[in-house]
Parts: sequence; structure tokens; C-alpha cells
Amino acid sequence: MNAIVFLGGGRITAALVAGLRRAARKDWTCGRIIVHDRNPGKARALASRFAVDAEPSLSRALEQAGMLIVAVRPNDVVPLLDATGPIRIGTACVSLAAGVPLRVLRRASGRRVAWARAMPSPACRTGRGLTALVFDRAFPRRERQRVRDLFARMGAVVEIPEREFDAFTVVYSTSQGYHALAARMRAARKLGLSPRCAFLAAAHGLAEGVRALEENPGATEKLLAEAATPGGVAAEVMRVLCAGGYDGLVERAYRAGLLRARRMRT
Repeated sequence: MNAIVFLGGGRITAALVAGLRRAARKDWTCGRIIVHDRNPGKARALASRFAVDAEPSLSRALEQAGMLIVAVRPNDVVPLLDATGPIRIGTACVSLAAGVPLRVLRRASGRRVAWARAMPSPACRTGRGLTALVFDRAFPRRERQRVRDLFARMGAVVEIPEREFDAFTVVYSTSQGYHALAARMRAARKLGLSPRCAFLAAAHGLAEGVRALEENPGATEKLLAEAATPGGVAAEVMRVLCAGGYDGLVERAYRAGLLRARRMRT
């Protein structure tokens, strides 16, 4: 009855289970982890990989849940909650679905069930994740701390207003870091760098920039000015990026992602 139960055995569940198992190797006990998926093969694969319990029965999975984590696609959330029937009072319910607000979760599960929404990064698998949380007003204080503690085992946690949740979903994705690194590496290769040197140089520019800002929060403009000496190589690179509309392109991409997130609302 105190198990962490995942409904959905996809990529984000795999990342979270990997992160939890990693944390458990560092003097922390997360207890039983149960995974239910409508495709039993997915749950069995996770059970084999991470030593969790695969539960083919939705009702039996729910009976054992101390914390219920809904990790299915946004369009599948309401049908899944319709299929669960009444959720046991006292179960800490957490949805990982983008674009599905608290009001929809309450309506689908009954107003006696309080919900939290979480948006965890796949980097949780390495212990360097980032998770945004928002809680229903009725979510018990003790359970809030339990949810925070769970995700904190896998990286940083930030609690935000629900009105900011969709925008956070758009901006935080590690896929954008992969994309930026890949673009820099491709350009470096065209300049003649070997694959290894292209990676080292491109990754250094991104990683060390982030580290410098971690040590000097809010110093973005200052660091930009210091790094790009007028008339120098870095300044010329930045000039061409700005002239090409780099900032505007990033904003347009984010706005497109935000529109998609809002269209996903039920």
C-alpha cells in the first residue's frame, strides 16, 4: 500500500526509475516500485532492467499505491483516469502530463482527490535532473514534502505557479541542449576540425558558459561583454548570430512549443 506506482512504462518512467535506483544506491530506500502499462511488455522490460515490479492489473496496481504517478501521453490521461475508478483517499497523485491542468485532473478523478503536477527532465536518470512542481491547494502538506523529496533525489526541484507550467515545459528540455551541441559540432566539422576536437570545442563553449553563470547568477550580459572583445573573433561570431535573427528564432520556436502545449489541454 506504500508503493510508488507508475501508470505508463514509457521513456520518462524509465528515466525516473533509473534515477530512483541510482539514488537508492546512496543510502536511500524508495521502497517498492510498481509499473503498470496497457502494453505488458513495456512493464516487463522495465522490471527486468531495473528490478521493479510489473503489474498487469490496473486495479491491483492502484490498491498498492502510496504514491501514484501518471506517466502517459496527455490525450490518454482522462481515459486512463476514467478506467481507474475511484482513487483511494490518501494516495499522493502526481501527473507528468504536459498541458493537462489541475482542474482537468480533478474533474476526471473526483474532487476528493488532490493532485500535483510534475515536469521532470530525463536527466533525472543521472541525478542531475530538474523538476518543476505545482500542487493543488488541497494537497496535504506532509504529502507535498514527500513528493518534493522524491524528485529531489534525482536533481533540482523548483515549485512554480501553474500559469508558468506550460512555458517551463517548453524551455527546460535537454533536447535543446543536444540540438545546440549537434549544430555547433556540425559547423566545426565543416571548418576542418576532427570529430573529437569538434566535440571538445563545442561542448566547452556550452558547458563552461553554464558553469560560469551558476557561479555568477544574473551576470549574463556582463559575461557576454567580457567574453566578446570588440573587434575580436568571439564578437564577430556573435554579431553574425544576432544579424541572422538568432534571438528571434529561439523566441519563435518557444512560442510554437507553447502553442502546442496549450492545444494539448483537454
